[in-house]
Amino acid sequence: MRAALKRGPEQLFAEIGGRRISVAVRRNPRAKRLILRIDHVSGHPVLTLPARAGLAQAERFLAAHLAWLEGQVSRIAPSTPLTDGSVFPLRGEPCRIRHVGGRGLVVLEANGSIPSLVVPGDPEFLPRRIGDWLKREARRDLDVAVARYATALGRAAAGVRVTDPKSRWGSCSTEGVLTFSWRLVLAPPFVLDYLAAHEVAHLKEMNHGRRFWTLVERLYPAHLTARDWLNREGPALSAIGRRT
Repeated sequence: MRAALKRGPEQLFAEIGGRRISVAVRRNPRAKRLILRIDHVSGHPVLTLPARAGLAQAERFLAAHLAWLEGQVSRIAPSTPLTDGSVFPLRGEPCRIRHVGGRGLVVLEANGSIPSLVVPGDPEFLPRRIGDWLKREARRDLDVAVARYATALGRAAAGVRVTDPKSRWGSCSTEGVLTFSWRLVLAPPFVLDYLAAHEVAHLKEMNHGRRFWTLVERLYPAHLTARDWLNREGPALSAIGRRT
């Protein structure tokens, strides 16, 4: 593997397998160390630096982790745009997008061999309208799942948020607010259920220690199956509707 690094304004470049890969540099005053990760929203590598770290240190760190980066880049699924006629997974099942003119609400129709998501309006607003609809559907499913597991745990979440996190499928704040990726509505329902149980468990155990996983096991015994599914299929979900 041949690698070449070039300095840019808060950006580095790595040549991997004949491809010139841009690595965004982000400074975080709360960061304790350098962190290299893949932004699953954009599909691009990001290198986070503590406030006092310089680009020369970032270059050395990147050079030392090029083999890891090459492996991660090879796993990035190509972007799958949400366009008229395209098929995407909805709750683990194929669904076709059908754009129509005029006004109206986005609706799911069960006609044909696979369901159709019928989206009215101007073509330039198609991705946004689909994204808004998917977020509402994800919020509805997650509200039900969170309520179920919170009741089983005897704890209440302070709130549920649905966004598009860059590196996590879900999180729990110290205030008890649970945040999830809207992309979970694309996955089979058992995956969304697992993430809901996982984050609800953090309402009692704010860690990933033994007691936490024992609690997850009690709330959702099939958690290993769901975790394996996410590890295997997660990159493809992250590519759906991804900005390029």
